[in-house]
Amino acid sequence: MPNPVLLNNIDHKDLRVITRRGAAYGDQLMAVPTFPSEFRDVQACYPIVFHKTTDGLGFEPLALFGFQDGENLFLQGERWDAPYIPMMVERQPFLIGLNGAELMVNVDLDHPRVSRSEGEEVFKPHGGTTDYLDRANSLLFAIHEGMQALPGFLQALLDNELLESFTLDVELDDGSQNRLIGFYTINEDRLQTLGGDAIVKLHQAGHLQAIYLILASLSNFRMLIDRKNASLA
Repeated sequence: MPNPVLLNNIDHKDLRVITRRGAAYGDQLMAVPTFPSEFRDVQACYPIVFHKTTDGLGFEPLALFGFQDGENLFLQGERWDAPYIPMMVERQPFLIGLNGAELMVNVDLDHPRVSRSEGEEVFKPHGGTTDYLDRANSLLFAIHEGMQALPGFLQALLDNELLESFTLDVELDDGSQNRLIGFYTINEDRLQTLGGDAIVKLHQAGHLQAIYLILASLSNFRMLIDRKNASLA
């Protein structure tokens, strides 16, 4: 279980963060949440799909790394084989905390990246923040800002009935039949039939570009299948 606490330069003066990649550091992920302001970078490498939130009342966009729980087809030992790593992966072991309206930095002390003996220093010897922590702060702020815009985007998709479930059937090189279910994508037929006013509203809100980036990302399924076949060879 995560153990988030408020980061401070007294209790955590010796804190270090291991930055190399690997399953031992929590990188063996099938997917992570993403958001519209990150779609441009994500779609260059990964399919962007939606799934229902755990309460079943809403939706969440995901960057997809594999076809089953615990499968990251981009993780090659201690190397992440893609030019872009989504922010929700990069931020670990830090989290955003709130003190009223003030954003705070929390750290998950039980995360496998947390160390006292190796990795990037978080604080300087006299208590100042290191360049590494400054970068982490910027990353957390970008995530926070991106998440603030997400509800409006999702509501626009729902209002225009642009989400549809899909099933991906894949026959791998070993002859096995595999099916990816439980995810949603943009309904292209519905998008094509939207009236001019609806399209203008989506464009003015900045949602139309995000929609087309999602559609463009789906071509990455071919690459994901190739990676899956390579992992079986």
